[in-house]
Amino acid sequence: MAFSLEQVLALEPYSLGKAEKRALYTRALSELTRTHAENCWEYRRILEVLGHDCAGDSFPEGQPMLPVRLFKRYNLCSVPREEVAKVMTSSGTSGQQVSKVFLDKQNVRNQTRVLTEIIGSFIGKKRLPLLILDSAQVKKDRAMFSARGAGIVGFTMFGRDILYALDEEMRLDIPAVEAFLKKYEGERILLFGYTYMIWQYVLQELHSLNAGFSIKDGILFHIGGWKKLKDQAVSPQEFNERVRRAMGNVRVHNYYGMAEQLGSVFVECEHGHMHCSNYSDVLIRRPKNFSLAGEGEKGLIELMSLLPTSYPGHVLLTEDEGEILGEDDCPCGRLGKYFKIHGRMAGAELRGCSDTYERR
Repeated sequence: MAFSLEQVLALEPYSLGKAEKRALYTRALSELTRTHAENCWEYRRILEVLGHDCAGDSFPEGQPMLPVRLFKRYNLCSVPREEVAKVMTSSGTSGQQVSKVFLDKQNVRNQTRVLTEIIGSFIGKKRLPLLILDSAQVKKDRAMFSARGAGIVGFTMFGRDILYALDEEMRLDIPAVEAFLKKYEGERILLFGYTYMIWQYVLQELHSLNAGFSIKDGILFHIGGWKKLKDQAVSPQEFNERVRRAMGNVRVHNYYGMAEQLGSVFVECEHGHMHCSNYSDVLIRRPKNFSLAGEGEKGLIELMSLLPTSYPGHVLLTEDEGEILGEDDCPCGRLGKYFKIHGRMAGAELRGCSDTYERR
């Protein structure tokens, strides 16, 4: 039976148990591997060097994985160039190469649908008043845009009457935020931003001014930028507590993802666990020999996604370190693996959207 993403999209996003998901990913990832081998010369050559046989289906752990750095060095594309609707680039520090991800219209639509299903399962189906904890300048400045700007623009589909909390000089506009909160007093407020930007330009600023906001019902989604916070000895628990002290009754959800698998995000639940949805999964690899690590054992994070059809990004080996905590038994009730991220491996490139921001 051929894999159909439409059938998976018809399900609740955290509804597949271990056996069902393993069967699905064995079939779906094998089909994607064959498709990309047929349509991407560079990928086919990699498989030949690895000695991977695409003829039959392979279990998820047997699928060939691409290091994310390859997307910085090669133009890996599985559709004719005239069908490429968008080229997504990752964030990087000055002088770094950036990853290039080639998306056709169907891939863009699938990413949007999946992101909508995942975030919608946390906030509901209604668009909420949205406070972006960043500057609108990020949409205009091409040097700042890339994955950071795309992440902000992508998140705006969940909001209405959007306000950017920072001005063009990255200064917090407290009067504008207070007016926004007063306007929507009694309603649920959605907030979004990049982790380090929120810490540096919102939380630290409010702390220095001995000021704060009084949100009665808020949900904050934030992503990226943990390296700088760890350098400052800021834990996720402290970050969440500072958000609540500075802003009020705000439920905080960190989430994890990357430009090379945009749309396949892993959201932190109410118990602080990162969750795999039906559309994505993780394995942990031992750095010395890339063998599978056991539950509770730290290693390199391997990401698998059902979405990349226009480029061979369905199985990626990251430079991030993490561990699987369990599967199908998180107290939040969501099925699938849940895991913890420990940060970048020593010697890995700096690549986060807000890790790499430098005030100019």
